[in-house]
This record gives sequence, C-alpha cells and structure tokens, in this order.
Amino acid sequence: MKIGFTGLELPEGKTKYKDVKLEALAEKDKPKKVSPYFAEFIRDEFIQCDAIVVATDAILDVLINDMDSLENRIPRAAAAEISVLEKCLAQLEEEIPLCDVEFSDEEAEVLASINPCSMSPVVQVEPGTDVNEIIRSALAKAGQMFFYTAGPQESHAWIVPQGSDIITCAGKIHTDLARGFIKGDVVTFEDYMKCHNFNDCRSKGVAKLVDRGYIVQPDEVIEIRFSV
Repeated sequence: MKIGFTGLELPEGKTKYKDVKLEALAEKDKPKKVSPYFAEFIRDEFIQCDAIVVATDAILDVLINDMDSLENRIPRAAAAEISVLEKCLAQLEEEIPLCDVEFSDEEAEVLASINPCSMSPVVQVEPGTDVNEIIRSALAKAGQMFFYTAGPQESHAWIVPQGSDIITCAGKIHTDLARGFIKGDVVTFEDYMKCHNFNDCRSKGVAKLVDRGYIVQPDEVIEIRFSV
C-alpha cells in the first residue's frame, strides 16, 4: 500500500508494519523465513496513493486541491454534473473529505470520471501518532485486511480487500494457486496458535475445508490445495 502524507513527520519509503500476530506465528513455528507487511510512505503525494494520512490541523492541504479542481470544472460541466459538484464543494468547505460523504450510484459515477483525491481513503491523525497505528488505520479505512500463511518454511502476512474469497487470497500468494485451486484449509489465528501445526488443526476439527466461494475472514491462516 502506498500512503501519501502531509503535515506529519513520518519515515519516507517502505516501513515495516509491526505485526504481533505474525510475530506470534513466527515464534510458534520457527520458520526459515518471515515475511512481514511493508507500507510505503510518500510525502505530499495524493493522486497515485491507496490512502492519504494527514495531520488533523492540515486537512485543508489535502482538500484545497479538490476545491480548486471542482470549482474550475463547474463552468464547463454538464447540467447533470453541477449538482454533484456543488454537493462536493459544500462538504469540502466543511473540511469533510469526499471519502466520508455518501453518494448515490449516479453521483459516484460522475465522480469516478473526475477522480478527486479525497475520494481516496483519508485518515486524520494527531502529530506524534505511532507509525504502526497510522498503517493500521490506513489499512482499515481502505477496507483492507490481513490473512496469513504459516508453517516451518515461512510465516507470511498478506493483505487483501475485506470480503475477499479464497480464490483471491490464493492468487495473492501465487497465480498458480488460484489457477489450480482445488480446496482451501482455513483456521482462525487463535485456533492455529493452540495447535502444533496445520495437520493438528485438521485432526482436532478446528480447520475448515472450504470451496472457492468461501469468504476469508480477517487474520485467518490458510493453506491451498491445488493442482496445475
């Protein structure tokens, strides 16, 4: 995830997320490799980012760009657009990012062609907020969740959109796993930590054998059965 930021002192570039669940998995399994999640912080960049983090007292530094572009668009906008643009401007003047405004499907379609930067997930924080908390908040605002793969070879943290099915998660790990998917084995993080390994999870009945339509839940540990 690329996180644009302004009004804050944050490390630029890739920053490791301190993931206590991944650390617990690694401590339990003693894998050969541990692969944590990294977010990338980019100062004063909003357009190409997956989320925007801004100091509460600097929110206008983000919103002013949208105000200018929408105001400039109104004189040449079609009649159907004008009411949407005026609605957006009213919210922006109240210092409300557009990601926090409810729009109808028709309004959202208009905005998709304009692509205001504050339609991206915007997180407002106080200066001095912990970087880990900022990453966690940005992921949550962007609707992302963690799932894990674990075992003696590797403990790995992955992110996917909340509500992703097991095929999406399999493809995140490797395209071959999605292409040749047969079944998935899924266990909650808490149950996995109580068992010796995945086979132990299966023998104790805490692992679920699931089909391609299964919706993976946050923090679940998964294994994919596949054939290519």
